[in-house]
Amino acid sequence: MSGIASETNKYVKSIANTKARILSTRKTTPGLRAIEKYAVRCGGGYNHRYGLDYGILIKDNHIKAAGGIQKALKIIKNNKPYMTDIEVEVDTIEQFLECQRLDVRYILLDNMSPQYISECIKNNKNGAVLEASGGINLSTVSDIAQTGVDFISVGRLTHSSPSLDLSLHIL
Repeated sequence: MSGIASETNKYVKSIANTKARILSTRKTTPGLRAIEKYAVRCGGGYNHRYGLDYGILIKDNHIKAAGGIQKALKIIKNNKPYMTDIEVEVDTIEQFLECQRLDVRYILLDNMSPQYISECIKNNKNGAVLEASGGINLSTVSDIAQTGVDFISVGRLTHSSPSLDLSLHIL
């Protein structure tokens, strides 16, 4: 857990001069989700969702199975609990613009370059909350944060953080 907190803190410090916040994902070790998510918070990060039932995330497979973003949203809106938020994952600017037309409040920009993220932000006429995700690491997180995105989710915080070396040596 010290390794997760320390790694999270590196990400948090690397974007400290921006408005973006670092999020963990649900990608945690089985049985250790609660303490791994706590370790992220100890490192200065935030948690995206605790589990699948903590909000609805419409991903690419859902969009494909439903026959498009609009159809997926209609199915979800007709069947979701009253106070449950919906986030739509997009991987193209065209999908982002469709979400804008459909007044989607939360949009996840998946595997987009900083240039594409900036384009989405420029076209964010509805003031949607924007989250960047996908393959983000310490060498790319600052450039992504500089775009003005609201959140950056990083799966590697919990599934790939190195353990902190806490060895003691007698001198």
